[in-house]
Amino acid sequence: MDDYVYLAILGVVQGVAEFLPISSSGHLVILGSILQKYSQLSIPAENATINVALHFGSLLSITVVYWRDLLA
Repeated sequence: MDDYVYLAILGVVQGVAEFLPISSSGHLVILGSILQKYSQLSIPAENATINVALHFGSLLSITVVYWRDLLA
């Protein structure tokens, strides 16, 4: 599995799980470990930079969705 596919899968999981009443961080850890186990990835599953980037992306999406409410 290509590293970009791995990152895209984690991004989709983070995006979906962020708006559900579940732990999106927990799902990232579990899915990252599963993908790491069954593929030859050069990116470690517990990479802090990836987690920060995914959560920053969630912050940006929430800002876009609630932009008008934030300005009010």
